[in-house]
Amino acid sequence: MAINVELLKKVCEAPGVPGYESKIRNMIIEEVTPLVDDISVDNMGNVIALKKGRSDEKRAMVAAHMDEIGFIVTHIDDKGFVRFTTLGGFDPKTLTAQRVVIHGKEDVIGVMGTKPVHVMTPEEKNKMPKIKDYYIDLGMNKEEVEKLIEVGNPITRERELIEMGNCVNCKSIDNRVSVFILIETLRNLKECPYDVYGVFTVQEEVGIRGANVAAHSINPDFGFGLDTTIAYDLPGASAHEKVTSLGEGTAIKIMDAMTICDYRMVDYMKKIAEENKIKWQPELLTAGGTDTAGIQRMGKSGAISGAVSIPTRHLHQVIEMANKDDIDGSINLLSNCLESLDKYDWSHK
Repeated sequence: MAINVELLKKVCEAPGVPGYESKIRNMIIEEVTPLVDDISVDNMGNVIALKKGRSDEKRAMVAAHMDEIGFIVTHIDDKGFVRFTTLGGFDPKTLTAQRVVIHGKEDVIGVMGTKPVHVMTPEEKNKMPKIKDYYIDLGMNKEEVEKLIEVGNPITRERELIEMGNCVNCKSIDNRVSVFILIETLRNLKECPYDVYGVFTVQEEVGIRGANVAAHSINPDFGFGLDTTIAYDLPGASAHEKVTSLGEGTAIKIMDAMTICDYRMVDYMKKIAEENKIKWQPELLTAGGTDTAGIQRMGKSGAISGAVSIPTRHLHQVIEMANKDDIDGSINLLSNCLESLDKYDWSHK
């Protein structure tokens, strides 16, 4: 089944770095409100969409973070060049000569600059660049810049979504692809045994902050994280380094650096995938973490938690890439898992 690339493009291209998610949040609210029974925004800015089940005896929470990695203005120098710091993790070598958008009084396009290779010393040429080596060139003098920009303005990458083969390529596939998947899951859900809380969380990229608050409030019995994962299926990668591969199906998380998924949930998700002929692959990530950690631990009794992970190439770089079939499989897996929660023996064994 073909995915709605037009909606995915809209979601990916919207700006929303940690703490400054208002534009993507408003878009989500507009899209999701007709699909659910109730929608609210908490003090942190999480969007909580409730789809009622046959029983409110138990609760399931699904979290997809809406924030994207980005930057924030820290200084404007005497020549109008902008200094910044990161909001979330970046691979600095990918930033050279890339366009960005500073969201000030109006959106202003800039370009990431650093020392030209022609004037570097041999030692400098052999060093990996660091974030502090970069500035943003707006093509304006200080007076012009300060009419539009001030310290504290957020900055996002300037990249549109394109299709490449059977893949989509854009900024912020992490984690806007999961925002898209959760929207489409809420659209597709038929009758669920328990109340489903679809939560579009904030500030995941700086420490799973929104998910922690939402899980504490919702107190779910079951939890599903929804996020991208590394697809290191590239030249030079050894088989044991790949984590996942594009086009080999949605991934079922076993663990990452912050979460060991409940063995019952892992088993359940595998059974659901196999029963519904959904192509899947295991994900075991030795570094990094997702909202799954907050869902699992921040409720009063904890939650039986796992995660649907979307294989993604070039994570935390200027552009990222995911496979359309993997995206569709993720929607199918999540939807079927939510609709069958009462058909599994969840007792410890």
